[in-house]
Amino acid sequence: MAKLSQEELLEQFAELTLIELSEFVKAFEEKFDVKAAAPVAAAGVAGPGAAAEEVEEQDEFDVILTAAGDKKIQVIKEVRSLTSLGLKEAKDLVDGTPATVLEKVAKEAAEKAKAALEAAGASVTVK
Repeated sequence: MAKLSQEELLEQFAELTLIELSEFVKAFEEKFDVKAAAPVAAAGVAGPGAAAEEVEEQDEFDVILTAAGDKKIQVIKEVRSLTSLGLKEAKDLVDGTPATVLEKVAKEAAEKAKAALEAAGASVTVK
C-alpha cells in the first residue's frame, strides 16, 4: 500500500461523517493502545473561541453577601428591599454569611445590589 501524505489523509477524513470519524478514532485507539486527546496546540486554537463563548454565556450573576459589617440592621433592610424575604428570613440570611442574596440576575441588577449593600456597610462579591 502506498503511503499517504498528511494532506491526502486530511482529505479522506474530510469526507467522513462524524459517526464514521468517531468509529475510526475508537478503532485507532484499540489498535495502537492509545487515547485520543486534544493536543495543546489545538486547545490553544480553540481557547479564544471558548473564551468568547464564556463571555457571551456570562449574562447571569450571583450577588453574595460575605460580611454584614457594623450596620447589620441597615444591611437587613437592604436585603429585604432587594429580595422578597420577610424580616426573619433576611436576618437569617445576613447572620449566615457568606450567603447568596440574589441568584442569576443581570449584570446591571447585580451591580446595583452590590452598590446598595456596600452603602449599607456590607461586604459583597459578584460571581
